[in-house]
Amino acid sequence: MAQGDLVQRMLGAATINIDTFEEVEADETATMQAAAVVAMVAVASTIGGMGGENTSLFFAPVAQILGWLVWAGVTYLIGAKIFGGTATWGELLRTLGFAQSPGVLYLAAVLPFVGGIIRLVVPFWMLWAGIVAIRQALDFGTGKAVLTAVVGWLAMIIPAAILAGLAASG
Repeated sequence: MAQGDLVQRMLGAATINIDTFEEVEADETATMQAAAVVAMVAVASTIGGMGGENTSLFFAPVAQILGWLVWAGVTYLIGAKIFGGTATWGELLRTLGFAQSPGVLYLAAVLPFVGGIIRLVVPFWMLWAGIVAIRQALDFGTGKAVLTAVVGWLAMIIPAAILAGLAASG
């Protein structure tokens, strides 16, 4: 896949183009491209100030990729095993990876006047793209996709909050 194809796919995902999500879902060679998108968004969010003051340009992509792997696994378990969707873990990796494409705009968050707007809008844009990615990969309706995203988020955030609380108290 040429670099132009990566950019085209990122633009397609960012514009919530259903055909783009279907394309990357079916293209088993696009998993590394999806990982590259996740890493680029991690770097962009670190540079744009979304990663926190102590986030390094090395740690952010590693953490973001680990989070992406877990998120795809959780959405696979919930969407395919509980709600009866028809995706593989790889298909969710690819669609959810490309769904992060709007996050490259975090680079512009350092600009005065627009930074706040970017920090406000991009997370919701990425959420919207993620729900579409889940819907397209699992081949079910938007309601189940939203439910999969919410239940998956809760399944990830509750243990993380408990661990953070234990770490802070110990």
